[in-house]
Amino acid sequence: MDRATLAMHIDQTLLKPTVGYNAAAEWMEANARQGFAALCVSPFLVPLATQRLAGTGTLVCSVCGFPLGYNNTESKAEEAAHLVQLGCHEVDMVMNIAALLEDEREFVKDDIAAVVEAVAEESSGASHVKVILETGYLSPEQVALASLLAKEAGAHYVKTSTGFGPRGASTEDVAIMREAVGPGLGVKAAGGIRDLDTALAMIEAGADRLGTSSGLEILEALEARARTSEG
Repeated sequence: MDRATLAMHIDQTLLKPTVGYNAAAEWMEANARQGFAALCVSPFLVPLATQRLAGTGTLVCSVCGFPLGYNNTESKAEEAAHLVQLGCHEVDMVMNIAALLEDEREFVKDDIAAVVEAVAEESSGASHVKVILETGYLSPEQVALASLLAKEAGAHYVKTSTGFGPRGASTEDVAIMREAVGPGLGVKAAGGIRDLDTALAMIEAGADRLGTSSGLEILEALEARARTSEG
């Protein structure tokens, strides 16, 4: 895999609660033209990202109902629509984890569908929704079920983790999610992906996207490995 291909698998992410406009602007300057699929930023940073990423080909991504997922459905839908109004191309929403754990399947599906519909209406279908399952709280069977519910609700991707939960992504999670949704839906692995080998393993397991704050380091490691092979 070459650098450009790997970069297009990565949502380079900045969701630290301590990062404000100045630090974010520097980070965007460093990452805007690296070929990443998206830069994923905190909601209040979306207008800045929209400005800084204009013309780069890199999408603006942000989060909804983050990081716990227990917001009212109406609040999630309104937040997602507002993010799109501000220039967001992709919205990573957190599923209602508690509802899934109690097997409230229709609630979970309706919660996701409301966000999907709000984003579709606001963007005329141009923006996508990724559903964060927070797999660290779920059994393998629940990971599969949540993935199916997200697919039925019209989501475009299922995603493993927020990075704030009990653990990050695993290749097992990714494989279960890929098998559950089939080839037509995206799978995003996020949480704990900090090195090249982990990134490649997640892609091998079935991930189309990787959420990581270490995208530059991962790309640099790939280039270093390529130089070593050539030598």
